[in-house]
Amino acid sequence: MATLVLQRKLLFLFLTVTGVLSVYVLVVTRQIEVPWHMMEFIHFNQTSTSYGSKNTEGFLRRYETFQPSDATENVPTVMPRTTSKVTTAPQRKISPTPKTQARPNQPVKPTEPDFIGDRYATDDTPPQTNCPDSIRKKVVHTQFAEKFLGHIPVLQWAKHATPEEYKRLHRYSGAHGWGNLDYKTLSDSLSIMNTPANRFMFDDWEHRANRSKCIRCAVVGNGGILHNSRKGLEIDQHDYVFRTNGAVIIGFEEDVGSRTSFYTFSTNTLRNSMNSYAGAGYNGPPQSEETRYVFLPDHDRDYILMRAASTHTPVDRGPERSKNPPTYFGEKVTVEKFKMYHPDFIRYLRNRFLHSSILNTSYRNIYRPSTGATMLLAALHTCDQVSAYGFMTPDYNKYSDHYYDKSQHPVRFYANHDLRMEMLLWQQLHKAGLIRLYMRQ
Repeated sequence: MATLVLQRKLLFLFLTVTGVLSVYVLVVTRQIEVPWHMMEFIHFNQTSTSYGSKNTEGFLRRYETFQPSDATENVPTVMPRTTSKVTTAPQRKISPTPKTQARPNQPVKPTEPDFIGDRYATDDTPPQTNCPDSIRKKVVHTQFAEKFLGHIPVLQWAKHATPEEYKRLHRYSGAHGWGNLDYKTLSDSLSIMNTPANRFMFDDWEHRANRSKCIRCAVVGNGGILHNSRKGLEIDQHDYVFRTNGAVIIGFEEDVGSRTSFYTFSTNTLRNSMNSYAGAGYNGPPQSEETRYVFLPDHDRDYILMRAASTHTPVDRGPERSKNPPTYFGEKVTVEKFKMYHPDFIRYLRNRFLHSSILNTSYRNIYRPSTGATMLLAALHTCDQVSAYGFMTPDYNKYSDHYYDKSQHPVRFYANHDLRMEMLLWQQLHKAGLIRLYMRQ
């Protein structure tokens, strides 16, 4: 009897051991793996290389994506008759991941999204003054030193319309490139902008009898903070006065001045202003001998309108199509009166000064710096001294949307601009001593 019990125990032990060995062989043979979502990659949390300096660390970090360490880096674009300053997003060094049979190889993704493009042409246009207290000399001692590119092309003109440049900028849409523009339209339009007046912002500076060592600019927004400000005389005493969009002057000279040296707009914002602010007295861009018209081109409409106005020919297509030449800028306007912001400049402003969280949303493709912000930052890059009036301040709720509003209207916010971020930037520039911002308090 004892022998029978012992035999049963040995048989049970044998079957148990055999079962365990069978399971082990099955696991090894099938190479069962941990699901992908359960794998832990410690490299995703490691600190990446800083972007330029501590002031811009993490500048494009929110867009970085997983990339193996042997990925090919972006190659700088070769540019005609000019050089490019190439700045790319930091590359993270990541150890090779375990190979699996369950997950096929994925295509390598760039660390910088296509629509960002933080690489720009270099402008060789020399400064027009040697001001001892210029913004260019002061900025190197501020928090904006690494963001500020002194040789960024602010304006585009005839020399930029080349096949090589078109290929480089065609990948960016809207105001940030030539993605919404065919090469013929670009070439036909920019080819007539071949005078020194189209190249230099202050094309009449050398001919001014009362010019000083420094170019002093007043940049005038349309904010309600200017209502009853009595800043008009102070504004007009600057060397140049910048205005934008629905700039109503007649009847408001005491608050906003009467001169306009530069009027910044896009065809779309011009038409919208004429429709929206006609009741307040806005009938079109200011017209005077000193006034220059600066396009912020975000569509082919801007190139088409500029050429038609310069050559006194009808607009041949698009929403502004007409039988007669456009008269927005007067009947005797010449091409020397027109300037056009370079798409590299607009993209640079978005990437380095106004890199909004909107770029993380579905509105990223329509986002750009506001027309007023572009105007003010263009002045920052061309003037020696800048005073800003009529821009949003932290107490904006105290004022109407515009200085010419007949009744109180709150400031309106839109998805294509980040006005609060712009407001913060003005405060930072003012604190750094790079602009003098008008504030009631």
